[in-house]
Formats: sequence, C-alpha cells, structure tokens
Amino acid sequence: MKGTTIALDSWNGREAAALIVDGQLEDFFIEADAPTPGNLYRAIAQRPMKGQGGMFLDTPDGSAFLRQVKGLSPGAPLLVQVTGFAEAGKALPVTQKILFKSRYAIVTPGAPGLNVSRQIRDDDLRESLLELVHDTLTETELPEGAGLILRSSCTQGDEDDIADDIIAMCELARNVLADAQGPAELLVEGDGPHGLAWREWTDPAQVDDAEGSFARHGVDEMLEALKSPVVPLGGGASMVIEPTTALVAVDVNTGNDTSPAAGLKATIAAFRDLPRQLRLRGLGGVVVVDPAPMPKRDRRQAETALKAALKKDRVETIVVGWTNLGLLELQRKRDRVSVRGLI
Repeated sequence: MKGTTIALDSWNGREAAALIVDGQLEDFFIEADAPTPGNLYRAIAQRPMKGQGGMFLDTPDGSAFLRQVKGLSPGAPLLVQVTGFAEAGKALPVTQKILFKSRYAIVTPGAPGLNVSRQIRDDDLRESLLELVHDTLTETELPEGAGLILRSSCTQGDEDDIADDIIAMCELARNVLADAQGPAELLVEGDGPHGLAWREWTDPAQVDDAEGSFARHGVDEMLEALKSPVVPLGGGASMVIEPTTALVAVDVNTGNDTSPAAGLKATIAAFRDLPRQLRLRGLGGVVVVDPAPMPKRDRRQAETALKAALKKDRVETIVVGWTNLGLLELQRKRDRVSVRGLI
C-alpha cells in the first residue's frame, strides 16, 4: 500500500499511535507507566553528588537527577523538564534547559532570538514566516529572555494555525515561568502518543483515528513482529537485536550467502534498517553492533550507510566508533519507552 497513514488507536489497553509509510511501520508511540519526556516540574534540590557531577531532586513522581548544578543549594525550588525515560531503578533524567514545544513553534527560555528551522531553505518562505512571527508577537509577548524557533513543519502549516501555535506556546511559557516558587509539583504534562503524533508526524498523511484503525491497517501484525529479536534483511541475512541490562546488542548474520561481498551487503542492509528498528522497539543507551564478517577497509562504506540512515531519524544518536574487536559502538538517547512487555 502506497502513501502515508497515521493510525491512532490503543494497544493492550494503552493509548498508541502508528505511522505507516508505503505499508511499512515507520514509527510508533505507546503510553508508558513512567513519567513522560516533556513533563515539566517544579522540583526541590536535595543533595549534590560530587562524584557523579550532579544533584538529586525531589519531584511528585519520585527522584530526579540533574547534571551541571553549579550555584544550586539544597532546598531551592527550580524548574526542570524530563529529557528521557529512566532505566529501571534509576532517577528521572532532567534538564534546566526547558522547551515549550508544539507542532509549529518552540519557545526557548534563556535562549533569546527568532529563528527558522534550517530545513526550510526557501528564502521567500523564511522571510514570510519571520514577518508572521513579528506580526503575531504584537498580539502576545515572549517571556523575558526567551526566544522562538519555527519548526520545519511550518512549510505544511496554515498561517492562522502557526500564529495560534505561537500564541499558545508563549502564554504557556509565561504562566509556567511565573510559577517557579513553591513545593514540588507537576506543572506541565508531556504529550501522550496521540499528542506526539500530531506534534511530530507533520508530513501529509491520511489520519485514521476511529476505533480499530490498527487492525484495518495491519499494525497488529507489525507489532507482533517486534516481539521477535530476529529481523530478516533479505537474501537469507538477518540481524538479532537483544537488549540487556547494560547495553543493546546487535548481531548481523549473512545466513547462507557465502559470496565475498556477503558480509558487507548484510551489514549495510542492517545499518539502513537499524535506526527504524531501535525506534520502533524504544531502545536507547549504549548500542553495540557486531557486523557480519567483512574486510576492515569496508568499514567506512558501512558506516556511511548508517550515518545516512541516522540523518532521517528523530532520535539523537552518536556514532562513537569501532572497537579493537571490530564492533561499532553507538550512544542513543532514551526518549522512547521500551516496548518489551507492553505489546
């Protein structure tokens, strides 16, 4: 099936959203039990952890950990935002660099300036968007010292919708920043799966939000496939993705192909699909890839294929490099909930 479809439904009693592109599951959000990235708290500083370079904070949802805490004293209230999902038994990762993010606009407290996404390269469109911002800011005001970023989705947006988004984010930012004093409290709840779908999946698409949309578009079967660690790559090749307590291990296999280029072909196929597989499975942290056997000289070609795939991925990932054993190490942000046990 050609085209792009956004299916909004529930899975195992949890709100969920699926992005299907040309019949393939491209992205997936599912409701988690843990606090959601984007949650904005008024937290209370506790004790600094000098050996770890940070400080523990109290929030209504448990302990949080903040890095770069110069100038903070125990007992002080501060505004922080959850940046990702915590590993089991660990504190919530939070930052003081909070963002008020919507479909078209991002308000950036502490980072003044008006900016348009670099992905918008049309000069005339950039100028018209900046004019729209200036006109909109005559009706509302940015918080003092804050800036505004117009997202790439503005290329698909109506001017009135963009203006409404700017006004809503400015008002939300002003209200939250004025409420920095007091006990620990959840001030803004992060978007759920359906809200994230509206905010992040902005390319033209058919939206099916009626009950049973997952069954109609074959999402049920696609999610069942994620339960298996084995991902077929074609030609008999495969990769096995297995999360452990310490890291995510990825093993690439050539199968029955014994040709001289089998290792390179299998590794490139795996690298092209790896960001999507990690995204769908909600896996992050340290990722270690054991590629199929191939000459050392082919590593650059394989790595180039991986980096090209990562450019299209929304999840921040750093390619750390190759180890002496010929393994490739990645560091990936934990901004998705692991789907193990949820689907």
